[in-house]
Amino acid sequence: MTGLGVTALLPLPVLLSLLGAGAALMLSGRPTLQRWVSTSVLAAVVAIAAILLVVVDREGPQVLTLGGWSSTLGISLVADRLAALMLLVSSVVTLAVLVYSIGQGITDDDREAPVSIYHPTFLVLVAGVSNAFLSGDLFNLFVSFEMLLFASYVLLTLGGTTARVRAGTIYVVVNLVSSMLFLISIAAVYSAVGTLNMAQVALRVGEVPDGVSLVLQLLLLVTFSIKAAVFPLSLWLPDSYPTAPAPVTAVFAGLLTKVGVYAILRTQTLIFPDSDLTVLLLVAALLTMVIGALGAIAQSDIKRMLSFTLVSHIGYMIFGIALASTAGLSGAIFYVAHHITIQTALFLVVGLIETRAGSTSLLRLGGLARLSPLIAVLFFIPAMNLAGIPPMSGFLGKTGLLQAGLADGSPLALVLVAAGVVTSLLTLYAVAKTWALAFWRSPEQAHDMTTSMIDPDSGTPAERHGDHVHMGPVTFGPRDLEAARSLRADDDPDRDLHQLLLEDALPRRLPLLMTAPAAALVAVSLALSLVGGPFYAYTDRAAADLADRQPYLSAVLGEDAR
Repeated sequence: MTGLGVTALLPLPVLLSLLGAGAALMLSGRPTLQRWVSTSVLAAVVAIAAILLVVVDREGPQVLTLGGWSSTLGISLVADRLAALMLLVSSVVTLAVLVYSIGQGITDDDREAPVSIYHPTFLVLVAGVSNAFLSGDLFNLFVSFEMLLFASYVLLTLGGTTARVRAGTIYVVVNLVSSMLFLISIAAVYSAVGTLNMAQVALRVGEVPDGVSLVLQLLLLVTFSIKAAVFPLSLWLPDSYPTAPAPVTAVFAGLLTKVGVYAILRTQTLIFPDSDLTVLLLVAALLTMVIGALGAIAQSDIKRMLSFTLVSHIGYMIFGIALASTAGLSGAIFYVAHHITIQTALFLVVGLIETRAGSTSLLRLGGLARLSPLIAVLFFIPAMNLAGIPPMSGFLGKTGLLQAGLADGSPLALVLVAAGVVTSLLTLYAVAKTWALAFWRSPEQAHDMTTSMIDPDSGTPAERHGDHVHMGPVTFGPRDLEAARSLRADDDPDRDLHQLLLEDALPRRLPLLMTAPAAALVAVSLALSLVGGPFYAYTDRAAADLADRQPYLSAVLGEDAR
């Protein structure tokens, strides 16, 4: 394909998604046609992203300035190795989630949900994600985030339950604050350098006083850190994501925070390559890693546990960005692609657990390995990958980041290396605890354990210390005790797995369209392990481009780049 032909592909991921959203909205009374439109659009976006990935790897960054304007005046779409990889991974993940949601019936309680808006809203979300990865200027990036915010608020509150509206309100308030901060950042950048084209900003920001440059960098970093859930700006996430329908939680947890990470990666390497905030980023990475992992091991719900691991593993990516070496950036890019796949797969599998067993609470679950061996396998593989068990892609990504930290050799980088190892062990403990409680013990043991939490004389060994109950290596807090009392209340309509099995109230089978996408993403995560060498070579080339900056600047600005 010629260069001209390839650049013509650049707007298609956004345009096709928006046109598909409009078509899906017009077909709101024809759900079958809606599904075909949505699936066809996302399949086309996957194909376009794959072509772009191959072309930019061979020929370098591709640029299209919309409307025939010059790159300094018009809206530039840019696909380099980093953007093309992110576009491909995100489109594969969103296609899998869409098929999964079709198999699930869109939402967990679709009778009450306005399902006709799901497909158009989902496609607007995809358009926003694609536009963010291809944006060549800050204002277009802002528009992308607004598209994400609009679509994600609708998806988070789908069904209109009290919990979802409350969680969606927290989410939208936090993101409105970050949007206002982004607008202030854009105004400050334009005031300081007279342009919002990122390539031009990169050249001109060196001409402003150091203090002004530092303020601009801080403004953008805080804005994107809220989106990426970097500690301490991550407190909104564990309470916002778990209440949404399973496919919505999956795509949010797997993908949306990575858009923030991508924005940090792009601006830090292109606009602020000689950062004065390295120490701040390393400290933020350290706290994000450790506090997220500590939060994960304290949870008694699988969704919340995974939400905290999501926060924790953002720390690895920030670690690689902060190092700013080619090895560190390559490790960060590899880890972002790996984590999008693995986190989305895990949340889809958790949706399977909820469908098959009626809950994701560890107080209610037990014996899933025998009840559904397929779910057990589909959970075990990505869970071990998340913990970084060799030779999986999680191990490869963490090894690359830790080696980059050792090569850096600074005291703080070495502390991050140690924290990375500890965080991996804490993640392994969190997923192993989940496995032991949800999959390994019998439903009867789960029932007896819950009873013993509120009745010390029930026969199951339990030790109470204040508001906490210790049972072997597992500790339950005040929130768990309250949940256990609710479970054992005679008038509580929700029963645990043991009671549901006695009542024969569980579905016999899972829909194929739910199981197949989850299995496909688990297979993709394994494939990343199998092609780890070539994939790492690609991320090395992408990182070299970011460190050099010249390929991006030359592609966007031509002769003006020097």
